[in-house]
Amino acid sequence: MSLAYLETLADLPWNRHSGQQAAPPPPAAGEALPLDAVRLRLDEAHYGLDKVKERIVQYVAVQRLRGWDARAPILCFIGPPGVGKTSLARSIAEVLGRPFQRISLGGVRDEAEIRGHRRTYIGAMPGRLIQAVRKAGVRDPLLLLDEVDKMGRDAARGDPAAALLEVLDPEQNTAFVDTYLGLPFDLSACLFVATANRGADIPAPLLDRLEVVQLGGYTREEKLGWRRAAAAPARHAADGPHLCGPGSMQVVTPSRAGAAVTAAAAAAAAGSPPWWAVAAAAAAGPAVAARQPQLAQRLAPLALDVLPGAGGEELPPMPPHPHLRQVVVDEALLASVLGPRRFEGHSSAERVAAPGTAAGLVWTAVGGKVQYIECICVGAAPAAGGVSSRAGGQLTLTGQLGEVLEESARIALSWVRAHAPALGLPGDASCPSRKWDVHIHLPAGAVPKDGPSAGITLAVALVSLFTERCVRADVAMTGELTLRGLVLPVGGVKEKLLAAQAASMACVLVPARNMPDVQADVPAEVRESLEVVPCQRLEDVLQAAFDPPLTLKQQLLLARL
Repeated sequence: MSLAYLETLADLPWNRHSGQQAAPPPPAAGEALPLDAVRLRLDEAHYGLDKVKERIVQYVAVQRLRGWDARAPILCFIGPPGVGKTSLARSIAEVLGRPFQRISLGGVRDEAEIRGHRRTYIGAMPGRLIQAVRKAGVRDPLLLLDEVDKMGRDAARGDPAAALLEVLDPEQNTAFVDTYLGLPFDLSACLFVATANRGADIPAPLLDRLEVVQLGGYTREEKLGWRRAAAAPARHAADGPHLCGPGSMQVVTPSRAGAAVTAAAAAAAAGSPPWWAVAAAAAAGPAVAARQPQLAQRLAPLALDVLPGAGGEELPPMPPHPHLRQVVVDEALLASVLGPRRFEGHSSAERVAAPGTAAGLVWTAVGGKVQYIECICVGAAPAAGGVSSRAGGQLTLTGQLGEVLEESARIALSWVRAHAPALGLPGDASCPSRKWDVHIHLPAGAVPKDGPSAGITLAVALVSLFTERCVRADVAMTGELTLRGLVLPVGGVKEKLLAAQAASMACVLVPARNMPDVQADVPAEVRESLEVVPCQRLEDVLQAAFDPPLTLKQQLLLARL
């Protein structure tokens, strides 16, 4: 144990910087900054994410101008799994010329994982931070704190998130004492980058030390652009099928035998249906993770068609390479290679086919989603003179709904009851909203749901049920509803609009106070493909959600207000 302790002390880079290794040192302050090269490197590694790249370039520029001191902002990339958070951190390390070390914090529940173990224990070792610095070999690496939102806490083993507060505080990390070492080690030269899926799960004191950079899901155009970039000939690093460009593919086998697959002229054009099929089938959702293996797996069946003796049709070789054969890529070939579609998405024309149904937009940890809301009348209170032990107009909610979502449903029902005359409904006890029992269900019952953003969708579904009018099938909506009918802003607007575009919606209703988010965060191609309607009150929502528009009777409405 003493030998291991001495070896750890000897291996730690007490005074060794990254500039002393083969990597070039950071530019001195005052030199011309090759920021164009930094942006080019980010563009080569990641398609899209322009605003995130711009923030990274600014981060690099500030770091170089400030002389690479310890008070650099700690970036925290928050977004769905697979959008490129870890690869972005690796790119930052490359452009800064610093070693990169990833520290996985998901599921960590022991404070000793951060501060180290006491040497009196069998199998004691330093904390993960000291181990990462030792492995990097320099005292100024870039350390990625991965999945900081998934750390746990234990009453007996401490809180690792609290231990990170000292690590990320520039006033304290100059003399970080690892319990195993028993000596102060200067972590001030390290650059820290964090990643998370949900900012709400990060403890508030820790989140206060981080600069949050939101990464939303990829648009269809960005996914297609990445597929083309991943298919470049320069990426033939591993054996297996790889796309070589928008018009051809190549199978590279361990024996160097290859087969070129040349697409038809229609398929070779940019944005052709086969390319869209590959992009949609291989990346349904916000992420583009596991990209190269997915492409290789999906194109592997082509090897049986193009290699001699594999049962495929004997095609004339393409000179001057004797192992190259020609195969036309069309819809039929893609159907045989990709198989049946796994992600059909929602059919808006089928889902909104009767009164009492409306399409809402929700945010999840893996991006936006279209959530349909269904409600029906299941029974009525007895007529006058009847005997009953219960009152009419009861509300039943199913679908694993949280408390906030249940309150939103009650608010929506109360608004409909209060404005029944303005909606053309009876204002007395014979009103359907008071007489009938209502059952509201949100499909996908195995998935917990909560939040206030479904408020206007619940109200629209109830109005549709009681007025017996169908909601437009191509309209989705999101927004919190108050008892006065105000539409309040919500979060996750970009992800929700991406989900609406993927579901082939034509119109999206959003709170008027979210329009700056729409203009700033949503890509231009998404805004152009959707009609985004700002709504200040529920009356605006009802006019846009129904065709013909549902207009409240103003005199009765003013009297009610």
